[in-house]
Amino acid sequence: MPWNVKWLNSYNSHSSQSQKQCKKSSFAFYQAVRDQLPAWLLEDMRRMEVFHWQEGGKVSTYSPSEALLYALVHNHQPYARYLLNHFPKSALAVPSLHFSCCHSSAPHLAMAVRYNRIHVLVEILKAIKNFPVSDRATYLDRRGCSRVEGGKTALHLACELVRPECLLLLLGHGASPCLRDCAGNTPLDLLLQQIWESPAPNLCTKLLLLDSLLLFMPTGFHFAMKQQLREDQQPWQDLLGDSRYQWLAGFSPFSLFVRSMQVLIGSISREHFPEALDGLPLPHFLKPLDLKLKS
Repeated sequence: MPWNVKWLNSYNSHSSQSQKQCKKSSFAFYQAVRDQLPAWLLEDMRRMEVFHWQEGGKVSTYSPSEALLYALVHNHQPYARYLLNHFPKSALAVPSLHFSCCHSSAPHLAMAVRYNRIHVLVEILKAIKNFPVSDRATYLDRRGCSRVEGGKTALHLACELVRPECLLLLLGHGASPCLRDCAGNTPLDLLLQQIWESPAPNLCTKLLLLDSLLLFMPTGFHFAMKQQLREDQQPWQDLLGDSRYQWLAGFSPFSLFVRSMQVLIGSISREHFPEALDGLPLPHFLKPLDLKLKS
């Protein structure tokens, strides 16, 4: 697997052979992460032994950001934790175009949601707690590629893919539920579309996501599906239940319970989320299920 770095320096005159060596080396690193080798061994490989071929004919070592993508794909939690603890900024930086379609996305956050890597998502959110407030907000709310991902945020993906734990973690750390993707949809719109188009699978889980969103929605929140809710009243009432329907359609205000929960959750510091949820001053039977991280 290791190979002569001096030979690498002359890759311009051996382009085809160099590219083959890079593919072999790159696959070896991918395979090592997949096989859950120890983090220290993977770091030795990343820094000294493995290279990948970038567009434009450039040979490059793997950055912490690119290594974290592999750790996410293969759910290598110790390696992801190592990268985020030792290189928090560079591990969450945008990777090269060889790994990302554009420089406008937040691929690690989106990939953690897409693959439902809840424990790695927790580590990512811990890492960004030390970022400046503006940088943290920008990272959480960064939209995906407009061409490939439709400008969706990680919160959009959590609703679209029905990831309740991911949704609650993102909301609790400050991700905005108000942003729209390229089609003009908020995360709430995508979730309601999921409920309307395929209600049977996972309806209870989808309603769980909806309850979580309600706890973080600002007053007077506008969303694209509101008109459809009003036009098809009975089917939506059957799907959502009367209380949820009345709140979302704008026919009645949130209940006192929901308002109280919004205030209580708003009082929790993001540095102590989600651990502080268990300390909310409510009897156990009054705590909604969406406040319980099953993982």
